[in-house]
Amino acid sequence: MIKLGVDVHAACYVVVAQHDHALPRAPRRFGPAEFVPWVATLLAAGHTVHVVYEACGFGFGLQRQLTALGAHGLVVAPQKLDERRTGVKTDARDAATLCQRLSRYVDGNTRELAVVRVPTEEEERRRHLHRQRGQLVRHRCKLEAAGRGLLVNHGQAAPSHWHRPQTWSRLQKLLPDWLRPLLETYRPILLALEEQIAALTAQIVAAAPQEIPRGIGQLSSVILTREVCDWHRFKNRRQVSSYTGLCPGEHSSGQKRAQGSVTKCGNPRLRTCLVELSWRLVRFQPDYPPVKKRLGVLGKGARATSAQRKKAITAVARRAAVDLWRLHTGQCTAEQLGFTIHRSTPLA
Repeated sequence: MIKLGVDVHAACYVVVAQHDHALPRAPRRFGPAEFVPWVATLLAAGHTVHVVYEACGFGFGLQRQLTALGAHGLVVAPQKLDERRTGVKTDARDAATLCQRLSRYVDGNTRELAVVRVPTEEEERRRHLHRQRGQLVRHRCKLEAAGRGLLVNHGQAAPSHWHRPQTWSRLQKLLPDWLRPLLETYRPILLALEEQIAALTAQIVAAAPQEIPRGIGQLSSVILTREVCDWHRFKNRRQVSSYTGLCPGEHSSGQKRAQGSVTKCGNPRLRTCLVELSWRLVRFQPDYPPVKKRLGVLGKGARATSAQRKKAITAVARRAAVDLWRLHTGQCTAEQLGFTIHRSTPLA
């Protein structure tokens, strides 16, 4: 059995190998095109090969190639690999630490590695749609803010959607001649972004189910499902809550127990979407049990501090994620969970 810890870079792969339970060998460097053929030669010689590397911006192509060859490829969440806090970090040390953790993982200590579920290529393609839409929305917000900042800086009125035709037709009549061309530089880009965002939104919403709990929204429903990829991957509600990153952190010792802010260890896009839809649940699902329990803090006109409202909405979002898992896996119906169903009209 050969265990390979790989530190992946664009120019080279640094690999540390361990044969059975012997000491890890010296690190070796491979070009990106050389590593997979080398693993193929190990497999052809009759060895069982386990490979681990950290998730990175290069995607899951390497893991899919290794799996296709017959190797056991694992992708793990990025983490600090300087276990002793020596202050020394090199590619060789990272690869060696990954190799040692892989050895313990293969021996049965599954907590050594935080293994990432590798999505299928179809799941990745569907997921890229709403992620691209999110990127375009952020670019639009930046350009809108740049235009509004320019207007405010020179004492002009700064409407929120200043670039849209109806607002621009009124605004440009009030602007100095030198300021108008500066804003007109932004306008074509903003209008093109809005057109692309609308097209992607329509494409995503078209995939939404016709019956969803009121307040969740068609767009959020699709984003949640595509970020999770497969609701059946979770075995219990604790795994669902952990994946959202909405569980409270804890620092306890002896008789002392202190809980802190949420861990944020899960999927950040999923977490953002859950918090957004939870605020809509406060408005559209006041009888939903987690919301009803906290209406004194989250309801309109409630006298609560910002910290209290954040804690309450986090608890609602965490419970909503668990209930949506129960709903999508067929454990409960929406009515049993306390949701009111909204039946959407399919797009023509």
